[in-house]
Amino acid sequence: MNKQSIGKLNVFFMGLTQRNSENKDFFKSMEIIFKSGRKEFKGIVKEEEGLYNFNFKGKTDLYKFTDLLKAITKEAENYDSITLKYIERGTTVVIEGDNKKVNVKYVDNKESVDQIDEFTASQIKNRDYYVKVGQANELLKEIGVLTKEGKIKNDKIRKYNQIDHFVELIDKILKEMKTKESITILDCACGKSYLSFVLNFYIKEVLKKNCYFIGIDYSDTVIEASKKMANNLGYKNMTFIKEDLTNYTPDSDVDLVISLHACDIATDMAIGLGIRAKSEAIVVVPCCHKELLSQYSYNDMEPILKHGVFKARFADLITDGLRTLLLEGNGYDTSVVEYISPLDTPKNLMIRAIKTKEKNETAIAEYKDLKGKFGVEPTLEKLIY
Repeated sequence: MNKQSIGKLNVFFMGLTQRNSENKDFFKSMEIIFKSGRKEFKGIVKEEEGLYNFNFKGKTDLYKFTDLLKAITKEAENYDSITLKYIERGTTVVIEGDNKKVNVKYVDNKESVDQIDEFTASQIKNRDYYVKVGQANELLKEIGVLTKEGKIKNDKIRKYNQIDHFVELIDKILKEMKTKESITILDCACGKSYLSFVLNFYIKEVLKKNCYFIGIDYSDTVIEASKKMANNLGYKNMTFIKEDLTNYTPDSDVDLVISLHACDIATDMAIGLGIRAKSEAIVVVPCCHKELLSQYSYNDMEPILKHGVFKARFADLITDGLRTLLLEGNGYDTSVVEYISPLDTPKNLMIRAIKTKEKNETAIAEYKDLKGKFGVEPTLEKLIY
């Protein structure tokens, strides 16, 4: 390639260097094809512990990224043209150059399957999934929704529907964060982090937004399992920490706190952490409620509450109602929606909260009034103040 084209190539490589610096956690590989006449010479680049392994003509060298591009530029001087594909999660940057011109284009990375088996097609035909079979096969296989052959597992259809519906219900929240360069999500009592993995895929590879995830759990087993899955998927933008939620303080801003079916006061720990961290949004799907069941009393309703089932259900209502009031008191606009069918689980409410102001004194007064009427002392209040 002539000097003029090499100069233009270097200009595009400057942009690529900046992209790599900002998006390093999303890098997957690079493919380079040099052409001389009809002959092609292919090179492959893989990341190796922060450096870049360039395999070309049977030789492998390790470089820093800027030095790698210098080596590629120098090699391009010996050929008629170059095609470089910089592949990251969700997007491929293609730089093409010859002696006449050099240009760049951006291509969406989309996995596809030639054919979905009849059973899978019949099970997913009634829903337009946000995280789709075909496009997200690698992810869905890793979290156990699909078999190695790409067929949906009969016993995982409900799980697939649940996690995809969670994405649907917070999609608007995610899209309203469009002005942010990156979204940081904290998954409280994360377990095996299936929800975080699905959101990671959706935000980065569907919405084309950079994102980072922190998973917190007190179990060594689930933390190690999550780390293994992240490594298998190449999701370098995820950190998993063994810690009690009441002791954890994030060392950077958090945009969204999530928690799915964290038992009893673990949901309160998640909400409390979100409020203390001044998270822009908090979304939780509570599980069992035990704390207030033994605390509350309401004499006017005793003829009804003498029945154990009614007393337990009313305890659930008080618990989630007081949670929403505390969120509102701390400046969050809240909404409560049905997450999934009660036929799947009776614990099917989702609380969504968006930070809009510093305080809401009216909500705080309402909370204190109801707390007094029921004679309860919710843990969540102690975790906030």
